[in-house]
Amino acid sequence: MAEATGLLDAGERLGARELRALQLERLRASLRHAYTNVPFYREAFDRAGVRPDDCRGLGDLARFPFTTKADLRAQYPYGMFAVERTRIRRLHASSGTTGRPTVVGYTENDLSLWSDMVARSIRAAGGRPGDTVHVAYGYGLFTGGLGAHYGAERLGCTVVPASGGMTARQVQLVQDLRPRIIMVTPSYMLTLLDEFERQGVDPRGTSLRVGIFGAEPWTEGMRREIEERCGIDAVDIYGLSEVIGPGVAQECVETKDGLHVWEDHFLPEVVDPVTGEVLPDGERGELVFTSLTKEAMPVVRYRTRDLTRLLPGTARTFRRMERVTGRSDDMVILRGVNLFPTQIEEILLRTPGVAPHFQLRLTRAGRLDALTVRAEARPGASAETRDEAARSVAAAVKDGIGVSVAVEIVEPESLERSVGKIRRIVDLRPRPA
Repeated sequence: MAEATGLLDAGERLGARELRALQLERLRASLRHAYTNVPFYREAFDRAGVRPDDCRGLGDLARFPFTTKADLRAQYPYGMFAVERTRIRRLHASSGTTGRPTVVGYTENDLSLWSDMVARSIRAAGGRPGDTVHVAYGYGLFTGGLGAHYGAERLGCTVVPASGGMTARQVQLVQDLRPRIIMVTPSYMLTLLDEFERQGVDPRGTSLRVGIFGAEPWTEGMRREIEERCGIDAVDIYGLSEVIGPGVAQECVETKDGLHVWEDHFLPEVVDPVTGEVLPDGERGELVFTSLTKEAMPVVRYRTRDLTRLLPGTARTFRRMERVTGRSDDMVILRGVNLFPTQIEEILLRTPGVAPHFQLRLTRAGRLDALTVRAEARPGASAETRDEAARSVAAAVKDGIGVSVAVEIVEPESLERSVGKIRRIVDLRPRPA
């Protein structure tokens, strides 16, 4: 358990039986709220032949239909809202790069809940009131920046709202303002570390002691590199706009063994990505969430496409989710072989001269698909080092994953970034007519 019970809030102190009773009470209320106030859910429940009162136990949730991102896009912009527009205090939205964006609304109570969950997450990561938090997530329609910002303030921290970009300035701010905590994507943290070293500053000598990283899958190898280069505790935060934003689950600094899901507000399931069958705890599949206390936009069995498994709690009584290993819609099937971006990241992390900033480009020559790994060189890497790195990565992919790929080592910071993240997969194959 946590280092001191006094640091836990009331939800974190719930026993297993109390938690299950609270979840069922809140689940039944949330299903009624969605059915009564959202035409989409009323029609979906009716088609499935279920009503909110049919949920008499937590296991009955499996009888209810899934919600997908396509459903949210089809209801753009306000069709999923369950309250009057006059009660909406903020709107966030996805980028919409692959179609219509998904719009998420928040009431005053939703914003307060969100702040509470991020505050709980920062505290679980080792943050305390009075700490200074450097927030380098993007601000705006993306939920990362503002979610982290208001959560840190709720905990009683001082916030540096740095947002993304202007890397040299970020490094200067860290040196001048001396934050103890940084919240940022893991890939952008590596960019910051490169900039520290470019300026001749040892990142281990800064004030930073805790890094809270999220918004993209990352590996244990990346954790080790960040911790060794910066001298901090690197922990994972999880969330997604459709559920609320960052703060749905958090890794605890004392164990670093997966993310505890804040189950008093977000009920997780793991299902078979193909059949939709609910899988027992411990089996890997697609993560699904049902909100228990959201007002503006409740979600019922929302399919995240993130691949993970549920495990017993350790530092908290809440169940843990294993760090997301990838997304079911990010899996590349190349000539019959399944490949995930995190597998490439692990190879890059152990290759001298190359950084784990990369992009996978899919093309087609004739009837055959081809994959090119484009990875950024480490600053200062020679042409010979880059050539050797390209050969090494191609050989490691062939030996470890079983497929041949082309590898290009490109200049540092040359791959396009959005809100601190690189678009991992670029599919250039011709679309069917």
